[in-house]
Amino acid sequence: MKDQTQLRDHTFSVLVYNEPGVLAKVSGLITRRGFNIESFSAGDAKEKGMCRLTIIVKGDDRGIEQIQKQIYKIIDTVKVSPIEEEDKIEMEMALMKIKARNGEKMEILQLVSVHKAGVVDTSPDGFVVAMMGERREVDRFIRTFPPNNVLEIARTGVVAMNRWN
Repeated sequence: MKDQTQLRDHTFSVLVYNEPGVLAKVSGLITRRGFNIESFSAGDAKEKGMCRLTIIVKGDDRGIEQIQKQIYKIIDTVKVSPIEEEDKIEMEMALMKIKARNGEKMEILQLVSVHKAGVVDTSPDGFVVAMMGERREVDRFIRTFPPNNVLEIARTGVVAMNRWN
C-alpha cells in the first residue's frame, strides 16, 4: 500500500490520435500500475483526428512521472503535458436533478443564483441544475443541498490547461 502522506493530485493533458481503444489503453496503463484515476475527460482537440485527454491521478511525483513516460510509449500518443497546480485553469460541469416541494423552490433557486449555476429544466417535482466551475466549487455546490433532495448527479470530469506564461 502506498504511503498516503506523500500522495497528491497530479493533472496532465494527453494529446492522442482519436482511434478505437486508445482511452482503454491509457486508463488501463494507469490502473495496472495501482493508481486511481480521480478524473478523466476526453474531447476533440484543435487538431483534426486528435483527442485531448485531461487526467487527474493521485500519486507521488516519481510514480506520476513514470506513468507519463509510459503513456508516451502508447503508439497513439502524440504529447503528454503536465499541468502545474499553480498555473492551472480548470473547469468541470455538473448536472443535478434536485427534488423541490413548493415551499423549497424559492430557496433552491436562490442557492442556484448565489453559486452562479443555472436551471436547465423544471418540472412540478423539482429542477435540473447545471453548475460549472473548478472541481472544489462544484463539490461545494453539491454539498449545499440536503442529500435526500439530490436525486441524480452527472459530472463531466475536469478539463484543464496551463495559463499563458
